[in-house]
Amino acid sequence: MKEKGFFSLCTVFVCVVMLLSAAFSFAGGKQEVEQVQEPEQVQEQEQESAAKEPILVIGALYGGPITDAGYNQAMHESVMQIKENIPGVKIIEAENVPEEAGATSTMENMIKQGATMIFATAFNHQYPALTLSKQYPDVIFEHAGGWEMGPNFANFYAKPPDTWYIMGVAAGLMTKTNKLGFVAAFPLGWTNTFINAYTLGAQSVNPDIETTVAFTFGWGDSAKEADTTNSLINQGVDVITMHVDSPATVISTAESRGVYSIGFQSLAAQQFAPKYWISGTGYTFGGMFTWLASMVIDGTWKPMFLRSSMAEGAMAMAPFGPSVPQDVQERVLQVKDDLEAGKSVVFAGPIIDQEGNAAIAEGEILTEDLMSSVDWFVKGVVGSPK
Repeated sequence: MKEKGFFSLCTVFVCVVMLLSAAFSFAGGKQEVEQVQEPEQVQEQEQESAAKEPILVIGALYGGPITDAGYNQAMHESVMQIKENIPGVKIIEAENVPEEAGATSTMENMIKQGATMIFATAFNHQYPALTLSKQYPDVIFEHAGGWEMGPNFANFYAKPPDTWYIMGVAAGLMTKTNKLGFVAAFPLGWTNTFINAYTLGAQSVNPDIETTVAFTFGWGDSAKEADTTNSLINQGVDVITMHVDSPATVISTAESRGVYSIGFQSLAAQQFAPKYWISGTGYTFGGMFTWLASMVIDGTWKPMFLRSSMAEGAMAMAPFGPSVPQDVQERVLQVKDDLEAGKSVVFAGPIIDQEGNAAIAEGEILTEDLMSSVDWFVKGVVGSPK
């Protein structure tokens, strides 16, 4: 019995030793394999991490929907071109951010997500962005169409007055009633400048032109835009244009009434007028935005008050509609070429206002720094500029 007990004990001891040896060998083998593979695994992980890490995170916020075929869509498409042109850029977007409080929280959230460049595209995004620029000195802020500047805060925009003059020429050549309609959101200085440029362009080819202006007092009130468009048409207007965020409602309403339209903000607006479209202009900031982003990436960005023309790529002219005669097209394009070549100036005096006074004296020119505060209409505009 003792021998059997001793044998059993030895057997157990041997098994335990064998198991321990096997476990030790397995652990040692595993450790040896890990020592061989670990540097390669770490290198691969580092390469994958570096490949996924964006070279720049950009936040962009818009006052309305990015599918509005207007201002917000034009800004969205321009921002997305940065990603197409510079591989490795990450874009964070937020649409329908019209209020200042919402703009502040939206931009702060973008910064928390790593954004070091912000495109604030709505008019009333300016001061929320300016305030945040002081709190986040390492973040670059670009605002559309404002006037404020700072160490890390800048303003960009296009030069629309020349394009409005060109479209005015097209309207003046196409109207039969000599009555043009202009649907506008608010009587702002720049809006008044656009209306004046448009009217001067039309009068340059048709001195009998009158432009009737009606304000909706909202950037995106489609019901008011439709009512206003119909009201202008009922007054005999046969060419309609607009300065609201989305031209879709105005253009489609005019099309349904058999009235010509001229678009603004986005080149996508033409889709709403398959028959009575004349032409239009839209913002094309993709090249500018790419250039600004590239300077942020390489550390050469500096605050600039940037205003670029159609010739410089900040705006583009839409194709003519099917009802526009060839001779009209050629004349409009010649005016475009002359403006781009500097052969003519839109606001060169003398220019007479509604009251018969010289708004711009002979020999003088309305400079860009004054266009944002224009509070008068040229002779031939029907409506109040205030």
